[in-house]
Amino acid sequence: MSSFKEKIDTTRLPKHIAIIMDGNGRWAKERGYDRIFGHQNGVTSVRETTETAAELGIEYLTLYAFSTENWSRPQAEVDALMELLIDTIEKETPTLTKNNVRLMAIGDLSRLPNNAGEKLQRCIAQTSQNTGLALVLALSYSSRWEITNAIKNICKEVIDGKCNIEDINDDLISSHLTTKSIPDPDLLIRTSGEIRISNFLLWQIAYTELYFTETHWPAFRKENLYQAISEFQQRDRRFGK
Repeated sequence: MSSFKEKIDTTRLPKHIAIIMDGNGRWAKERGYDRIFGHQNGVTSVRETTETAAELGIEYLTLYAFSTENWSRPQAEVDALMELLIDTIEKETPTLTKNNVRLMAIGDLSRLPNNAGEKLQRCIAQTSQNTGLALVLALSYSSRWEITNAIKNICKEVIDGKCNIEDINDDLISSHLTTKSIPDPDLLIRTSGEIRISNFLLWQIAYTELYFTETHWPAFRKENLYQAISEFQQRDRRFGK
């Protein structure tokens, strides 16, 4: 059986792939389990997708792991997600280092429970010297929060005389976002058949290619990633021109 991997031109890979990991709850419900079962199985998809991206030579992989809106979910689910996050980060740190993967995080990280935040920062520090794939976790993230926060900081700089209103342009705004050290995504993948962006990287995806798949996130495997990249390479990117 042929693989979409054979169709990929390794000289034209997307530099940055972002993924909205959707469908954990629906995948679990279809099998008669509660939502957290879907989240637990989604970890396998994170691991395989990260390893596949690293093997291909993708430079950045951003995963939408927890939005600011997710804080309003039932407390039991939020607590279970945070516990899963802590355990996964701790367990995966040696594997990340083995695969030369550098962990990064974007979002309002101050809202994370102390234990989760500390372990996240520890893993970021331990993998900071790795030179391969940069795995970016979007945690307690929303694009509107990010843009609002950037505007507040720019306004403060204007008030403090550090910059003038005339200095405000695309580059200045980008430099005040949590993604300031990360290139804009070339490809955005959303799983589970929903065709929307859900407050994710709104500024950064201005010219990003969007790819939607019916596959629920816990069922997403390397072949699904190969297929998304293969379709991406068939598109004619014009960047608004």
